[in-house]
Amino acid sequence: MRLKLIKNEKDYQNALERLEVIFDASIDTREGDEAEILSLLIENYENEHYPIDPPDPIEAIKIRMEELNMRQKDLVGIIGGKSRVSEILNRKKRLTVDMIRELERSLQISASVLVNNYQLLK
Repeated sequence: MRLKLIKNEKDYQNALERLEVIFDASIDTREGDEAEILSLLIENYENEHYPIDPPDPIEAIKIRMEELNMRQKDLVGIIGGKSRVSEILNRKKRLTVDMIRELERSLQISASVLVNNYQLLK
């Protein structure tokens, strides 16, 4: 096992190729330990060089609704009446602080995602 930091794209590609070879190694073996460490190194490199931005607040709500098998009408009472829910999901109105608090509590969406700015549609 010869591990080293991933410092550039070539190192990254080599690490991915090696991980592919040892991916199914048994836990608590040399190759299993190597695969685990290599995964952490790859994850660190990807987080630094290929960051993924969180979805905007409305997309986050829609994603969570899909995960929970919710429909638009299920948000009535959480963020307001039927028309307010429609205005929010159709990007006609912005989320309020109270709506954000309630969405965080009810749908377990982080407030740090919900407070991000997003484009309103006219």
